[in-house]
Amino acid sequence: MSTPPAAVEQAQKSMSSTLMICEHCDTVHHRRPLARGEVARCARCNAVLERHQRIGLDAMFALVVTVMVVFIQANVWPIITLGLNGEEIHATLWGIIIMMWKEHSQVVSVLAAATLFFFPLCKMGILGWLLIFGRKGQRAPGFVPLMVVLHYIAPWTMSEVFVLGVLVSIVKAQLYFDVTPNIGAFAYAALALLITIFSGIDLHQLWDKLPAESTS
Repeated sequence: MSTPPAAVEQAQKSMSSTLMICEHCDTVHHRRPLARGEVARCARCNAVLERHQRIGLDAMFALVVTVMVVFIQANVWPIITLGLNGEEIHATLWGIIIMMWKEHSQVVSVLAAATLFFFPLCKMGILGWLLIFGRKGQRAPGFVPLMVVLHYIAPWTMSEVFVLGVLVSIVKAQLYFDVTPNIGAFAYAALALLITIFSGIDLHQLWDKLPAESTS
């Protein structure tokens, strides 16, 4: 007597919710509830398997909206103002990128545009799309490929590196110019802080909290 497909599917879901597989060495572990601040690590390679998550889907969505607002401000407002002989130059992110392109630093300008604008925008846009449906307990259209994209672009959001670069540039430029940090610099500092908070959130929880659609 064959087992009904519905029973097989239910058994697979139950097993997947109680087991974890290390993505680095493929070791299988039994999942257990984690206490506040606790981290589950692989018994073989010591890689992080799972973290206790204090932030739910609603809080994640609110954080994404906050990041998008700060991101827009960081890209609209000037970052620094350079003054020399009574003249002032207001430098925005895209003004700096275009200037580097014109000065034959195309590779640097492309990397800056990608890591400071396109990758963060893509990450926040994808997360917002997934969480709009996730708050309803549903997987968004294109859930699996979008989660894969998030995995690959996560290391390429480098706003915190840019903030450090701006601080160093301000210190060095003061030897030759009157340098004044603008709202854009503070917005990027806030953006780097928010992205750092995001880096501590395990997005793998979306796989567990949002059930896959059943196929007939």
